[in-house]
Amino acid sequence: MVDVTKNAQQLADLHESGDMVVLPTVWDTWSAGVAAEAGFRGLTVGSHPVADSIGSEDGERMKITAYLKVVKRIVRTVDIPISVDVESGYGLQPGELIHRLLEVGAAGANIEDVVHSEGDRVRSRNEHADYIARAREAADAAGVPFVINGRTDAVKLGREFYRDPLDEAVERLRLMERAGARAVYPVGLSSRDQVKVAVEAVSVPVNVTAHPVEGHGAGDFSDLQRLGVRRVTFGPLWQKWLGEVSEKKLKHWVAP
Repeated sequence: MVDVTKNAQQLADLHESGDMVVLPTVWDTWSAGVAAEAGFRGLTVGSHPVADSIGSEDGERMKITAYLKVVKRIVRTVDIPISVDVESGYGLQPGELIHRLLEVGAAGANIEDVVHSEGDRVRSRNEHADYIARAREAADAAGVPFVINGRTDAVKLGREFYRDPLDEAVERLRLMERAGARAVYPVGLSSRDQVKVAVEAVSVPVNVTAHPVEGHGAGDFSDLQRLGVRRVTFGPLWQKWLGEVSEKKLKHWVAP
């Protein structure tokens, strides 16, 4: 049986260690096993790669029950903590979301501010911080040191939405940290300067998305480490890379 409190504490300790934590983004038991065998100390489950693997779509178009079944199988396959990308919460109230995640053994969650199930509505700064605060309260009430990674898409949304997207992201990062997020995730950072601004804005780990082979716009593992990045995930990029490489190799077996 999975000890969710123990796993959550391990994940929390990794985030509080001061080291850069790389949590490969997986989508099934096979990918989770590969990453665990490689020696990683924790993993993330991504909604995008899971949706692609089961013939669904990202953007909260999967049924949460189907998604959590995948998560449950992954959690029971590897003996390391798992954080789950839950988009904006799949329409669930924070307490219910945390309850269902703990039920399948998740040690953490990534919660974003774009509500795809409501026409991609973007939560206000305070609304999103409040959602995270209530999720934090629910986890604390359950006695689990659950790791909430507060995500904002402000930079990704760009100037069409905000006069200064990076400044908007920074304000959201600060509010999410105060609300109880143990890591923050400003999606869309692409340069060293942007990463530096985000890292200096908060005391909790800043998450960036990197390509497992090509790295990040701000550099490779060592570059990100020097910039103060303390959490790296792959999003759908590992799965996409595997698909591209496999397609090229398999074409040699296709009859002319």
